[in-house]
Amino acid sequence: MSESDFSRDPALFVGTNAEWDARKAAATPRGVAVGQAVYAARAANAEIWDVEGRRYIDFGSGIAVLNTGHRHPKVVAAVEAQLKCFTHTAYQVTPYASYVALAESINQLTPGAHAKKTAFFTTGAEAVENAIKIARAATGRPGVIAFSGGFHGRTFMGMALTGKVMPYKRGFGPFPGDVYHAPYPYPLHGVSTADALKAVKGLFKSDIDPQRVAAFIFEPVQGEGGFVPAPADFVQGLRALADEHGILLIADEIQTGFARTGRLFAHESYGVPVDLMTFAKSLAGGLPLSGVCGRADVMDAAEPGGLGGTYAGNPLAVAAALAVLQVIEDEKLVARADSLGQKLKDALLALRPAVPQIAEVRGPGSMVAVEFMHPESGEPDAAFTKRVQGEALQRGLMLLTCGVYGNVIRFLHPLTIEDAVFDEALAILGASLLAAGAN
Repeated sequence: MSESDFSRDPALFVGTNAEWDARKAAATPRGVAVGQAVYAARAANAEIWDVEGRRYIDFGSGIAVLNTGHRHPKVVAAVEAQLKCFTHTAYQVTPYASYVALAESINQLTPGAHAKKTAFFTTGAEAVENAIKIARAATGRPGVIAFSGGFHGRTFMGMALTGKVMPYKRGFGPFPGDVYHAPYPYPLHGVSTADALKAVKGLFKSDIDPQRVAAFIFEPVQGEGGFVPAPADFVQGLRALADEHGILLIADEIQTGFARTGRLFAHESYGVPVDLMTFAKSLAGGLPLSGVCGRADVMDAAEPGGLGGTYAGNPLAVAAALAVLQVIEDEKLVARADSLGQKLKDALLALRPAVPQIAEVRGPGSMVAVEFMHPESGEPDAAFTKRVQGEALQRGLMLLTCGVYGNVIRFLHPLTIEDAVFDEALAILGASLLAAGAN
């Protein structure tokens, strides 16, 4: 059967998960890892059906990409309408009005009353790369300070900024220079705000003159690092250090953005202005689109032609994004993120006496995580975490793990999930936790 046969009829993608997994192993490199060998056939809102016809509730959302669910009707309609007009021109060659309209919306919706400008790209890593380019162009400085546990992408600059070696950095160096790391506050593991800010100041003494630092980059809630929220005094401290030394502050909102945390953007909750912010993931409802928004004077630092990309701001993705912003507003997803997240946290805390491995339940809005530790030793319990994930999958609930120690489950349900499906998922989660504890 030829490749063109598949393109004409997607129904030809039949078989079992095991058969496709064997074909995957033969056809694709092991570096592209698959956490759960469930091959999707179709999806709607918060549900996925695999090639064998089995239904799952999706609490991963394609790693925080589907805040508005799989195939939201308004997003599908917007993409279909654009598809009938054109699919690509390269914005830098032949621009289109929708790109400008989306930039205007982002400028208006992002925190801060200052003048802003926005540029669009394709992936989160690409947005991060461009934010660093812009910061360096605006300051004339090379250095960047990032934080342990942070994740900023798999490109070389993204890997350099990422504060986690496995699986992202091993074997891929050397990395771009003038990138430094300080500890990120993580009270459960004994790192306070004071410790983190002291370490930043220590870098100024031992590794890089603050006058050579272009930017701090931080996640308001660390994603791969374990859904660890940045304390308010930490963000305030970074802003004070940035102002003192002429350093720009970059908020990486790629996983936290577009209503996930009970705010449209997570750093709104701090009341601290940032100079640049990156965003991607849930912006376009499943289509690849990312961007950088920031102070207009900073964004204008790059020379014409210095920013862009062949597919940057693809018109299909831009159409989807305009629909996503409307869905977030119409369906009040910011408020729904809070209500769903609180219900989930309450359910997890109610299980804590029966599941002593639960060390902490945390996270704003619907960016919720549970961290597991050995009840006796207090050490991170990655094995228990994997058992919970496996038990849930057997029962029809897809979960994602994360964390520096691999001992955290993060919950990324679509914010559009039906109440009955959410309740069903919570029941499965409870049963899975209890079963994992019994093993």
